[in-house]
Amino acid sequence: MPRILIINGPNLDLLGTREPQFYGSRTFEDYLGELRALYPQVEFVYKQSNIEGEIIGLLRDTAASYGGVILNAAGYSHTSVALHDTIAVLNVPVVEVHISNIHAREEFRHRSITGAKCSGVITGFGLEGYRLAVLHLLQRI
Repeated sequence: MPRILIINGPNLDLLGTREPQFYGSRTFEDYLGELRALYPQVEFVYKQSNIEGEIIGLLRDTAASYGGVILNAAGYSHTSVALHDTIAVLNVPVVEVHISNIHAREEFRHRSITGAKCSGVITGFGLEGYRLAVLHLLQRI
């Protein structure tokens, strides 16, 4: 059974209530249930952290146990050289997902430091971006 690790970064535990004009009104846990129903042949493991070092630890310590990683590092995507360097040393594909279209938002969000080391970046498709990332990873696993 393919295994995919999903990591969401800071403030994404607030999905459903946080800025619904950008992020919608569903919680990630609700959406994860939909993903599991769509792909019963995939084992999804979901982690969320507001702490950069915890995300780095998850990537370094567990990513090798999965066929791929879906990472929404949120604000850290635009600022974290440490996450960029961590992704660079992983031996599994990482797909970066952004729920909102980062290019249609504030200028500081237009550049993703972490995306440069990912196998791809999906931005602006809402929570469906995670499903698109799963499709990509299933082709590579």
